Amino acid sequence: MSHWPDHRILDLLGIEVPILQAPMAGASGSAMAIAVSNAGALGALPCAMLSADQLRQELDTFGQASRSPLNVNFFCHQPPAADTERAARWKQALRPYYDEVGADPDATTPVSNRAPFDEVGCALIEAFRPAVVSFHFGLPAPALLARVKATGAKVLSSATTVAEAVWLQQHGCDAIIAMGYEAGGHRGMFLSDDLNTQIGTLALVPQIVDAVTLPVIAAGGIGDARGIAAAFALGASAVQLGTAYLFCPEATISPAHRQALRSAQASETAVTNLFTGRPARGISTRIMRELGPISPLAPAFPLAGGALMPLRAISEPLGNSDFSNLWSGQALRLGRELPAGELTRHLAQTTLALLAR
Repeated sequence: MSHWPDHRILDLLGIEVPILQAPMAGASGSAMAIAVSNAGALGALPCAMLSADQLRQELDTFGQASRSPLNVNFFCHQPPAADTERAARWKQALRPYYDEVGADPDATTPVSNRAPFDEVGCALIEAFRPAVVSFHFGLPAPALLARVKATGAKVLSSATTVAEAVWLQQHGCDAIIAMGYEAGGHRGMFLSDDLNTQIGTLALVPQIVDAVTLPVIAAGGIGDARGIAAAFALGASAVQLGTAYLFCPEATISPAHRQALRSAQASETAVTNLFTGRPARGISTRIMRELGPISPLAPAFPLAGGALMPLRAISEPLGNSDFSNLWSGQALRLGRELPAGELTRHLAQTTLALLAR
């Protein structure tokens, strides 16, 4: 694959295909990362919901199956202070649903397991030395970031605005993921919590390209060769795809999530804070429609999800996704149900054919 119009990401990350599989916490793991990396692109291992032992096992599994570069991804949010009053108001708002499904609203609320990058994660990076380490919600503390960079890893992070891209360049990133508003999952926003700052990929990518000197990776609303070719036309050096890979058999999503991806229309996604406390795009579900996708009652990230766990524990085994986060971007109708490696090769081949016209 030597005919790509921009080789900066290929050279920087040591890959053959300028496609990055998005790290999707809870929806992908080593099986998908192995398939994508072995196809010449950059597979990703999402770590925000993994314990240290689970992360070590996933890294071992990847290392045994692939010698290709791997992107190991972490969240780097600040854990929120406890707010018992806000938590109680949120639980009260959900009480009718508890009564409906037969859950105990007075039971202790479970705690979300989304954790930020810390000393333990950094030590694992130092031990395994992956080629790429990426972050969501900014960058970790300078001392931790310096240790990551000392391993030789290339550092990526997501920017949802030009200001965030400039900040990331100033604070040590090697490349920037320009995350348009169309993208599924958690918004990478970190300099502001104002959703009015969020713009689409078509507008965001060229403005970030103009504002920084680092290579830019386009993300959001890209699902086929047309979107990848358009990203290059906008000045991107590569693309990152998430929703496209959710259709692959390697995706670790529920049957209800998979069925929703097959049937939902592009207009049936929305940005919501109900499931975790941070804005994230997913397929609209009953609770999003009834409470509104954005609620001031939802506790700060990642605490909002705890009160939903009892509802999900009862409803999901019945095939009911009323209270589940079904993360998806707006390009879901472009999805193809192919194995991850085959999808990667198909995207590369069709894009090169389109660029050669």
